[in-house]
Amino acid sequence: MTLTKLLGALSVAALLASTPALAQTTGPKGETAVASSTVTVSDAQAAKLKTGGHKAALLWHDQSDFVNAVTAGASDEFARLGIEVVATTSAGFDAAKQRSDIETALAKKPNIVLALPLDPVTSAAAFKEAKEAGVKLVFLSNLPKDYVHPADYAAIVTDDLFQMGKQAADALAKSMGGKGTVGWIYHDADYYVTNQRDNAFKSTIEKDYPDIRIVAEEGISDPARAEEIANAMLLKNPDLGGIYVTWAGPAEGVLAALRANGNKTTKIVTLDLSEPIALDMVKGGNVAAIVADEAYELGRAMAATGALALLGEPTPAFIVAPAVTANADTVAEAWQQSLRKDAPKSVLTAK
Repeated sequence: MTLTKLLGALSVAALLASTPALAQTTGPKGETAVASSTVTVSDAQAAKLKTGGHKAALLWHDQSDFVNAVTAGASDEFARLGIEVVATTSAGFDAAKQRSDIETALAKKPNIVLALPLDPVTSAAAFKEAKEAGVKLVFLSNLPKDYVHPADYAAIVTDDLFQMGKQAADALAKSMGGKGTVGWIYHDADYYVTNQRDNAFKSTIEKDYPDIRIVAEEGISDPARAEEIANAMLLKNPDLGGIYVTWAGPAEGVLAALRANGNKTTKIVTLDLSEPIALDMVKGGNVAAIVADEAYELGRAMAATGALALLGEPTPAFIVAPAVTANADTVAEAWQQSLRKDAPKSVLTAK
């Protein structure tokens, strides 16, 4: 998922280093995660829905390959259930625009709304009319302030955050032969999505890889500072075997620092698909692996959850979709699994 602008809109409060390590993915209020594969609408339930003339609206935060894949997953599931998608919008990371999008969509009387709330406080007011009208709300990765499940929303759907961090740790350890020193560049903000992913990497290294030590830790809130942070980290630790970077945007800055230093040995792992990062990986550069979410599955699960709520069925508060690891040999398959589209041509044809 594209995180830079979204995370900039969130409250930067507590250092991640003070957050306890997690053994599994939990929701923003500590909710237990349920696998998305268990959230399904049966053929009998689908037949019942098809007679209802139901409608849905998809109110997204931005436009990207990730959002396109989530939209495709939701749209395919809604089509299977005979639910018409009457609105698909992009707020461009503008909370005021998102509120306007909600008002416009509600005029079309959707029964279900899928959305990523941009700002918890603003979104709480923005979705109030939909909530009071009985619209079934399913949120992607974020939650309006003081909303309570199941009275106010059907579910939050997001990535298996712990698995994303764990798979990144496993991939980096493998690329380093299970030994050496590591730098940890984490997201310096109070946001459960990145906090859990980052901490899962750290806890996995500390628990499962006794011959690997995290010798440098640095928080980042502004992705533009990634190259500067990496240069300082490498100056103090010139023999780093690997660096974990919280997501792909700042990882591009870390990669630039390694190249500027003529460093061809320090390995990078990061989260979320990126063409420049993937291109370095397939060319045998510093990048060892990228861990991504299954965006199409996120959309399918969101649509299925909204449909179950329409039927009056109980829905889990917090649902997670699987993670997928891409390396130089599996990048084409991983891109398809995550986004249901081909990897960029530059990546597929690189040698």
